[in-house]
Amino acid sequence: MNFGTWIYTKINGEFVGEDEFGNRYFRAKKLKNEHVGRGSETERRWVIYKGSPEPSKVPAYWHGWLHYITDKTPGSASSKRRYKWEKEHLPNLTGTDFAYRPPGHISKGGRRDKATGDYESWKPE
Repeated sequence: MNFGTWIYTKINGEFVGEDEFGNRYFRAKKLKNEHVGRGSETERRWVIYKGSPEPSKVPAYWHGWLHYITDKTPGSASSKRRYKWEKEHLPNLTGTDFAYRPPGHISKGGRRDKATGDYESWKPE
């Protein structure tokens, strides 16, 4: 967080909650007509990330609140609730050595396996 954001948050922000990653969520103390295309009584909402600013660290329930999908502030109960199909957070690895690269990618030698015979190239008639 830069100094300007810190000052703005101290003056105009009202703390709303924190998620399991330590990200802190705020809303404006006063309603302003700041959002084009929204109603005149829309509050401003923002997040202060813990550590590096990585938007993929925002859980789904906080994402919904940030983007005005719901006005209900996620509580501590929703941050603990997990479904069987939910996975733990994995940061965005694009651009790192751990990013997925398919077979034949230039960083993996640039050669892919031969086609298995189910591919037939198009020939103009």
